[in-house]
Order: sequence, then C-alpha cells, then structure tokens
Amino acid sequence: MCVECAARAVFLVDRDGQPIAFHGDIGDMDTTSFASLAAGNVAATSSMAKLIGEDVFPAVVHEGEHESIYISVIGRSLLVVVFDERSTLGLVKIRTKRASHEVANLLDEMSRESVVQAAAANTFFSEITDEDIDSLFS
Repeated sequence: MCVECAARAVFLVDRDGQPIAFHGDIGDMDTTSFASLAAGNVAATSSMAKLIGEDVFPAVVHEGEHESIYISVIGRSLLVVVFDERSTLGLVKIRTKRASHEVANLLDEMSRESVVQAAAANTFFSEITDEDIDSLFS
C-alpha cells in the first residue's frame, strides 16, 4: 500500500486504539500514541456524524502543509495512511478503498477462524470434571 499510493506509512488500528500492524517510514513516531489518537479522532467524528443525522463518516481526512492523514473505517478497525506531497488525496482514497475491501475480507476470515478455535477450546475444557481437577491437586 505504501508503494501503490506513495504513502509514507500505513497503519492498521483497532477501534480501541491498539495498533495491529504498521508499515513504512515511521521514524521515531510513537506508534502507540498515534494509533490511540487516530481511534479517538474517529470516535469524535462518529459522534459529530450522529449529531447531524449521519450514521457514520466512513473516512476522516486531515490535510497539512507537508503531511496528511487519511483514515478509513473498516468495521471495528481503521486503515490509517500518512502521506506527503509525493502523493495526492485522490490516489490515496482510490488505493485505500480497494485495500479496505481486502482488509475487511481478511479480518472477517480471521474472526470466523477464532470463533471455531474458541469453540474447540470450550469443548476441550467442558470435558474436564471437578474430579479431574481434584485429582490433579491431590
């Protein structure tokens, strides 16, 4: 994604502000703070959307003199792109839209797999009886 739209850095963040992954030139950036602030920003703009009758804003843009940020909401995750004058907002939007679909599909697949794994773990633990636990500590 960094190469496709000449972005400086790309982050995948959950809505709680936890960084999931990042790639690119982050230098000495505090990625934990950045992820938390991005999530807080989306939470604030989501509240603003509701105040004006919108369900949600699917994206948030911050344009600076030299650096800009584009945040795309993907379910419970955020795709955050940091870019400079080497790229344009239009290119970032186009590439992010396509990447968002791919990320959403990947996250859905991972979610389904974790449900299956959790069900398997529950089956394993449900077979353990109180007697098994007592005999373990006797």
